[in-house]
Amino acid sequence: MRALDIHAGPYPSTAGSRFAVARGLTPALLGVLLGNALQLQQAVLMPAGDYLLGIGLGLLMLTLSLSLRARWPMLRWVLMGAAFTVLAFATTGWRAQAFGSQALEPALEGRDIAVTGVVAAMPQHFEGGVRFRLDVESASLDGQSLRLPPRLELGWYAGVFARGDGPGESPGELQRLPAPLQAGERWQMTVRLKAPHGAINPHGFDFELWQWVQGVQATGYVRAGPRDPAPTWLASTWRHPVQWARGQVRDQIALRLADSESAGLIAALVVGDQAAIDRADWDVFRATGVAHLMSISGLHITMFAWAAALALGWLWRRSAWLCLRVPAPTAALLGGMALATAYALFSGWGVPAQRTILMLASVGALRLLGVRWPWPQVWLLACAVVVAVDPWALLQAGFWLSFVAVGVLFATDAGVSRASSSGVKSRFRTLMREQWMITLALTPLSLLLFGQVSLVGLLANALAIPWVTLLVTPLAMLGVLLHPLWDLAALAIGLLARLLHALAQWPWASVSLAQAPWWAGAVGVLGGLLLALRLPWSLRLGGVPLLLPLFFWQVPPIPAGEFELLAADIGQGNAVLVRTAHHALLYDAGPKYSRESDAGHRVLVPLLRSLGVQLDTLVLSHRDSDHTGGAIAVLKMQPQAALLSSIEVEHALQALRPATRCVAGQRWRWDGVDFEVLHPLASDYGDVRKTNAMSCALRIGNGRQTALLAGDIEQAQEAQLLTRNLGGAPGPDHRAGNLQADVLLVPHHGSKTSSSAAFLDAVQPRLALVQTGYRNRFGHPASPVLVRYDERRIKMIDTPHCGAASWQSWHPDGVQCAREEQKRYWHHVVP
Repeated sequence: MRALDIHAGPYPSTAGSRFAVARGLTPALLGVLLGNALQLQQAVLMPAGDYLLGIGLGLLMLTLSLSLRARWPMLRWVLMGAAFTVLAFATTGWRAQAFGSQALEPALEGRDIAVTGVVAAMPQHFEGGVRFRLDVESASLDGQSLRLPPRLELGWYAGVFARGDGPGESPGELQRLPAPLQAGERWQMTVRLKAPHGAINPHGFDFELWQWVQGVQATGYVRAGPRDPAPTWLASTWRHPVQWARGQVRDQIALRLADSESAGLIAALVVGDQAAIDRADWDVFRATGVAHLMSISGLHITMFAWAAALALGWLWRRSAWLCLRVPAPTAALLGGMALATAYALFSGWGVPAQRTILMLASVGALRLLGVRWPWPQVWLLACAVVVAVDPWALLQAGFWLSFVAVGVLFATDAGVSRASSSGVKSRFRTLMREQWMITLALTPLSLLLFGQVSLVGLLANALAIPWVTLLVTPLAMLGVLLHPLWDLAALAIGLLARLLHALAQWPWASVSLAQAPWWAGAVGVLGGLLLALRLPWSLRLGGVPLLLPLFFWQVPPIPAGEFELLAADIGQGNAVLVRTAHHALLYDAGPKYSRESDAGHRVLVPLLRSLGVQLDTLVLSHRDSDHTGGAIAVLKMQPQAALLSSIEVEHALQALRPATRCVAGQRWRWDGVDFEVLHPLASDYGDVRKTNAMSCALRIGNGRQTALLAGDIEQAQEAQLLTRNLGGAPGPDHRAGNLQADVLLVPHHGSKTSSSAAFLDAVQPRLALVQTGYRNRFGHPASPVLVRYDERRIKMIDTPHCGAASWQSWHPDGVQCAREEQKRYWHHVVP
């Protein structure tokens, strides 16, 4: 940041004038932040006309504030702040309304649509095919032109796709192999679309917000079966040349480093391809607190701008002719900004890169204008500029981590300390001090945002920051011109990766705590800032009590003798968290999405961490991947958890955690709540070959309320349960013995092979929970099944409409839906 030092300007200015200007603009900057923050809380957008009226009102208030006389400074200050609050709120709302009006029409979901468009970004390859973004030029359905969202996110899958799950259903179709797509190419293809729809869980990642920020309003896949029109390449265009170049460089890296485990890391540092980094590496980087270094981050771009400005300034001073026309500091600043912007564009122009460029541009503009503001106003200006351009940055963790870190450095006068330092030892002490201050300030914020903090992060960053920024990244970037340098970069990053892996293996390398509410996090961040500031220790220690609510926060406990079910939103699969007063059980671990992604890693581990849950038992009902896909991640995170399952002895999970067979008749009691396995029988092992038939069915009750988790049992197993528990099929007035349940986890996700009329008559549930993926390829829950539930007035709660569904035995008549509680206007409204 010294090349863009805010305390040095080419023109003199008096302290009084700079403080007056900065103080006068403070209400406007605060208003921009407050107005956008309020608008992001809207669950539903207002009509566009209302926002236009708000813009008019804000302009009127601004005019009034400017016309007030100087003798009323406080009124003028308040009115200006209110004016910018209204303007920011209304402007962002109008932008959101305009963008939302381009959404995919529900009637077009699931239809085969012919589109012509240009590949807009570097395609992402994975084991099942390729994902890419397409800018739509034209579209038609049944020969009639129609309007689609401007940008689509598509998958082109290889192998067999859309396989059904029941008798008579589609066995799937063999797809044409994906073509080698390149950014800028124009293609004609048939696609099947749906609205962006992601999982909504407590403290979970908001996929729909991420798609909104990326400008994507429809997702889908290419229809490439034998009966579909073949996708057709039409032409290469000059559109998206930077994305094309990024793809070429990435392919060259993959070719050059084909045998190196570091190829993905080099690709991430050069072209910003974070998907190239293995999930296991990401886990190590997060545990050691260096994840921000392993992709194009604000730190890389700032260091690049600093180095470029120094180099350009040095070269510029070699020419007297150039210095006479443009001062060397000005040329260095403008050149450094230009090169940093080019670097950010080449890295993919991700949101963190955009934020950094806007922040550097704001600070650089002050210096070019000869304005010397106090650091709080400079920091506030950078925040306001970023939020004005991208209001949704306020909801992203990277925004807060970046600006809190920069604010800490400003507040502690780190730049002045560094400038006054001389010698290697002094500079090293200054670097360590800065890192220590940032760690103190960001630890509470990291706990608030992620529920996890690295205890080895200070040491890891002290080693990794200079190694990556001063050695690995320059070698990787220069490798674009001289490919053998990539070998050296891979060797250097490989050495660091081994060291980080060793640090991650230390006991207590990272600590996870229950995620506290926002107020505890805000107080904790203030405590961390107070500890980091250069104040007398008697004052700094006052920050310690402010940290206590964050570090010792506990999720409200379950009352004794009661239990809670939380059906996680994990797509097509099962994962139900059962909690009693002092115990917890997870029934199934959700699906495996791809080789690098599963429900355990993406949903369940963060969920368990945020709730501070220590599992006693993981129940895997049977071996199917939509029930066991996330088990490895869960078992690694919960080493104390016992495994109860019907998986075979040879199953790979047995090597990670030996499983106890679930057998009908097993019983245990936790905190006044009874658990009983109803299926399968011991004699079923070895005799039954169909995996669904071996599902572990679990009954949970406390004498007042009962829940039945049925796995993927089908009608044959339902009939067996009726026979064993009732001694025969029930009549219309016969109440089922221990099959009756108030809440039923719908068998087999609502497949037409399950939920027989006799079974539903026996169980007699009031509520039925079904975990399915939105517009899943199996058609779950099937229409005939929905009719059977509706005829019996059983309330059906499905995760596509509800998100994560929470039911509590002490409040048995209601279900809390995460999609409703966390509703925002960018969230998909399921028809």
